[in-house]
Amino acid sequence: MRRLSRRERVHFKRCRYILLKNPWNLSHSEKDRLSTLIRWNSPLIRAYYLKEAFQMFWDITEPPAAEAHLLKWMRTAKRTRLAPFKLFVQLIDAHLDGILAWTRLRLSNGALEGMNNKIKLVSHRGFGFRNATNFIIAIYHCCAKLPLPLWT
Repeated sequence: MRRLSRRERVHFKRCRYILLKNPWNLSHSEKDRLSTLIRWNSPLIRAYYLKEAFQMFWDITEPPAAEAHLLKWMRTAKRTRLAPFKLFVQLIDAHLDGILAWTRLRLSNGALEGMNNKIKLVSHRGFGFRNATNFIIAIYHCCAKLPLPLWT
């Protein structure tokens, strides 16, 4: 924002959520504002287009097409002068096998991560337990969909 002129700042002020929203969820006035931003062709808009192009990756169902799209996107993002995207490309490159495996399997470990966070919450809430059995019972009690154990 500091590098922009006063006239440009007016257009970029309070536009964060417009850039973060999906294009099909924008209202008419938000679409008009986005088209005004696009005409400026700033690095912010290049980042917006890269974000939208990357988001299309998750909709591709064929693994070879998904891999080709992702590799093409990575080449494009590397060529930009946007440092955060270059770091993101390095991160994707480090985890490329796992990301491409998702295109074949369509499995996520999100449920497991959520359960781990619940267990951490139980642990922090209890400030420690006398033994492992009490900790396990507290976990069963917190995760209501799991049956309570019969032992006490």
